[in-house]
Parts: sequence; C-alpha cells; structure tokens
Amino acid sequence: MMSIHIPRRAVLKSLAGLAASGALSVAPRRVVAAELDPKWQRAVDRGLQWVASTQSKLGRWTAASYPTAMTALAGTALLGSGSTTTQGPYSSVIRRAVDYLATRSRPNGLIGDPLTDDRYTYGHGFSMLFLSQVLGEEEDIERRGELTRILNNAVRFSGQAQTKSGGWGYVSAKDGNDFDEGSTTITQVQGLRGCRNAGLPVSKDVIERAKQYIYTCKNSDGGISYSSRNRGASRPAITAAALAALFNAGDYDSKHVPDMLEYCKTNLYRITDDARSFGHWHYTYLYYSQVVYREGGKDWEDFRNRLYDRIVSEQQADGSWQGNIGPIYVTAINLTILQLERGFLPIYQR
Repeated sequence: MMSIHIPRRAVLKSLAGLAASGALSVAPRRVVAAELDPKWQRAVDRGLQWVASTQSKLGRWTAASYPTAMTALAGTALLGSGSTTTQGPYSSVIRRAVDYLATRSRPNGLIGDPLTDDRYTYGHGFSMLFLSQVLGEEEDIERRGELTRILNNAVRFSGQAQTKSGGWGYVSAKDGNDFDEGSTTITQVQGLRGCRNAGLPVSKDVIERAKQYIYTCKNSDGGISYSSRNRGASRPAITAAALAALFNAGDYDSKHVPDMLEYCKTNLYRITDDARSFGHWHYTYLYYSQVVYREGGKDWEDFRNRLYDRIVSEQQADGSWQGNIGPIYVTAINLTILQLERGFLPIYQR
C-alpha cells in the first residue's frame, strides 16, 4: 500500500493552530505513529498539561534542589509530544526550558551549577540529551549555532570528567577522586549518543571506554553492579539502564547483551507489585521500556499494555504522578515512557 509522507513541521503547524483555536485538546501526534489506547492518551494529555502549567517564570522545574536535571527531563517529556521550540502546543514552554539551560552552561562546558548541585553529572547528562533532541529540529540559525556551541563544550566536559575506569561519578573524576557509579555513567552515555545523533563530534574512545566499564561491572547472573569499586549484588535499575545505553551505542551483538537481557526479563518483565522492592522503580522502567520497545513484537505489546495500565492507574487527579524525588521527576519519566511509540525523539527510535 502506498503511503504519503507529510512533513513533520507541516503537521505540527496545523495541529498547533487547532490547539490554539480550542478545536484540539491533545498534543500533536506523528501521523504514522500507532494510536494510543484512549485512556493512555488522556493520561498523556493531562500529564503534559500539568508539566506545562508548573514551569517557573525562569523556565525551570525543580525537585530535591536539582533544577538542571528536572528541567531537562521535563523538556524531554514535552518534546516527546511532537512539539518543538517553534511549533506545537508546548513550543513556548520548551523554548523557555532551552533558554534556562543555556544560562546554566559554564565556560568549562558543564551544564549545571557545581556550587549548589552535589550530583551535577545527572543534570549535565540529561541536558545533553534534551538539547541534542532540540537541535535536530531547531530552525533558527542563531539558536542552532548557540546550541551547537553549548553541546560541543558539554561533550568535551563529559570526556574530561570520565574516570580512569571508563565510567562517571556524581561529579567529575577530578572533583570526585575518580569515583564512578552506574547510573551517572548511563546518563552520560545516552547524552553523548544524543549529541552524536545530532551531528556533533563525540570521541569513539570515550564511548568504547564506557562500554568496557559496563562489561567490567557485569556479574555472573547477567546483572550490573553499582560501581567498579563496589562489585556487590546486581542492581536491576542499573542493569536496565546499561542495556539501554549499550543499545544507544549500537552494541546489540556483544556477548554480554544476552545475559543482561535475560537478567532483566527475569527481574523486570512481569511488572509485579513486589518489583518496587528493588527501588527506583520509575527510573528502572524508563530504561527497560526502551529496551523492550527496541526488541518490538508481541513481547513489547504485552509488556507495554501491563506497564501503561499500571502507570495510568497511579496518575493523580491533577495529571501528575507522585514518587521519590518529586512529582516533576516521576511525571516526566512516565510521560516519556508513555510516548515512546510516537517516535518523535531520535534517541528512542528503533
């Protein structure tokens, strides 16, 4: 059957006009994307509206004193709806978030504030991811130049912040006595991959060292330890995130991947209530949903149905979700998960 390609920006412009006129109450949707179950779509619409309504006048969101990370996560969730900085119902909100993060870019390349954020590599990594996705759709020449400069500097900072073992810690290797841990490592890898996808130069050596770091932290059960310095029990959250990062890095065929997939399927696939016992539930499924989505097929459909139903059942009356760290954190993550199939963000595409 012949398909007709409709340019994304044309679709967004039309949908934005309808939204502004009140004829459309939902966020713009990619024409070729699969239809969401109506109850999932309603949850997404309410969640996006809540996120937009809670942005501060400065253009940021915050929770647990992490404005850089929360702004980047919230912005990424809004991008997942199909809006850009210039088109779509959330364009002005996204634009303010970009402006805010641009002001957080420091001369050494760090996006964040080391004086107030004791875990600044999270914000830096999430910001690279968000801004790289913005760059791919940015039409304004001056803004593209600004984003390119910020992200090139950010990539350089990440390379310099990498530890001798190939990972990253909560702060740079220099500031953190070369300490590393899995979750911040994954945040850097995914942010760097987003930059590379946007056409920015990223050192192959930095990525290869990060991949070797993940392999080094792998246990006999297929799971990943917390840190190369703390080779204890496997962590479901870090294992799921590590798999997503390896897939982002194009590593689908490594001898380590099947063991990691089996570990995740054993520990995460069922989405049972007792799964919360491992902690960081939303963070875990942010990454594991990306893994299963890339696998596709019936496994994805079955997993998606159970995961989405659970997420929707926990939404609050105001459209947000509650959980550890804060509502903007959990809401942004859940919205990103629920919008994977829209396919607007290159980093999450199959």
